[in-house]
Amino acid sequence: MANKPRPGAVRKSKKGPTTGTGGHGRKALEGKGPTPKAEDRPYHKAYRAKQLSERSAAKHQGGQRGPAARRGKSAGEMVTGRNSVVEALRAGVPAKALHVAVRIEMDDRVKESLKIAAERGIPVLESHKPELDRMTDDAVHQGLALQIPPYEYQDALELAEETMAQFKKGYINNAPLFVALDGITDPRNLGAIIRSASAFSGHGVVVPERRSVGMTASAWKTSAGAAVRVPVAKANNLTNTLKAFQQLGIFVLGLDGEGDVSLPDLSLATEPVCLVVGSEGKGLSRLVRENCDQIVSIPIDSAMESLNASMAVGISLYEISRQRAR
Repeated sequence: MANKPRPGAVRKSKKGPTTGTGGHGRKALEGKGPTPKAEDRPYHKAYRAKQLSERSAAKHQGGQRGPAARRGKSAGEMVTGRNSVVEALRAGVPAKALHVAVRIEMDDRVKESLKIAAERGIPVLESHKPELDRMTDDAVHQGLALQIPPYEYQDALELAEETMAQFKKGYINNAPLFVALDGITDPRNLGAIIRSASAFSGHGVVVPERRSVGMTASAWKTSAGAAVRVPVAKANNLTNTLKAFQQLGIFVLGLDGEGDVSLPDLSLATEPVCLVVGSEGKGLSRLVRENCDQIVSIPIDSAMESLNASMAVGISLYEISRQRAR
């Protein structure tokens, strides 16, 4: 006689006796475990509070390196504080958004900031104080923060090639004129140099990829709007870029107090030129200095040790412009 499968237990119901599952349905009755805590449920306000607490702890422990690390490198810079924000807006610094605290106490600076933002079509976003604190890395924002987009740098070699091509075709009258920065980290120096380059028909400013100043809000403000007209380009390696400039027919002139050519005696002023300026303390780096066509000095009183980088560039650009105008 063949074995038959054991039937399930028989239970009675209103419809008559039925066959059970033999215990196979017990797992369905076990449930899914205890309800998760409120702080572990993504849609609960306690979850948000936990996330903010963890971010704050990571910041104090060095897990985060400031607002750029949390917002992402592409988010740009935040200008904070009523004076700084209104000054940046007055100077025409590009902006993605003006963040204003909810129920902010109005004063003349806030009113002017809102007015300029409206005139320039800058989005005005209301934010609660905790959110402003997070966006500004707990800076003193006074309820006002301006978000600056990342600057779009050109490639230094591409800029030089394009400018030289335009010059050879007669599209631009003045010989190409560039300024390269070697070891300068003060954004105000960069802004002032951009302003001088604009005043004396410069075609671009070159900054190295590493250990160099970049286009910050401070640089924008110091340039007084000139950064809109003069492109700032980046060089992966300044020494190699200067060598490539020379191959294009651009003379590289280093500025140094111990130069072998005095600025008034500069004979290359009418040629395509790239002026290279170093920091006030260290001057030109060794490799950059070795690859310059000439080292040019500015005659100054012996009691004065050196000139500020932006001042030296301004004087040199003026002299080049004067000689080109002859």
